[in-house]
Amino acid sequence: MKVLPTEISEVLVFEPQVFGDARGFFYESYNAAKFKALTGREVNFVQDNHSRSQKHVLRGLHYQIKQPQGKLVRVCLGAVFDVAVDLRKSSPTFGKWVGTLLTAENKRQMWIPEGFAHGFVVLSDDAEFLYKTTDYWAPEHERSIAWNDRDLAIDWTIGDVIPSLSAKDQQAKSFEEAEVFD
Repeated sequence: MKVLPTEISEVLVFEPQVFGDARGFFYESYNAAKFKALTGREVNFVQDNHSRSQKHVLRGLHYQIKQPQGKLVRVCLGAVFDVAVDLRKSSPTFGKWVGTLLTAENKRQMWIPEGFAHGFVVLSDDAEFLYKTTDYWAPEHERSIAWNDRDLAIDWTIGDVIPSLSAKDQQAKSFEEAEVFD
């Protein structure tokens, strides 16, 4: 497995070693010992999630202010642009974001540690998105930041397209109003 650093040192992109031939392919999508060696962190993933979305659906920017979740995310069908925003007030990259293309073809994964908001937009006709979390979903602690927040100025790579949002994401707060981590 190869690690591709991002502009925020704690957010990492993993590129697996894929073994393929005329029959198909095989790769190891997760190995606790390798994850620890690459990140310096021993984590306990407690929940796996799987979503399917249509083109231009944008999910996010989500986080839990209590019971924060680290997430290891990947795509098994289609393509998404995946984004992490640093919400740790004491961090030198507070309020900065990084994004990467995750596709079924490139098989890359992104590690988003606790203290970050996360979101993605679907670029293909459909996409299936898989992610492991380090804590359980706690709806009472879930928060959302507006996808188009002016202070964050995220380039979602979709031009002037207005994405399809959930009712919750339509009510998301601005970055300025958002609860953040110390």
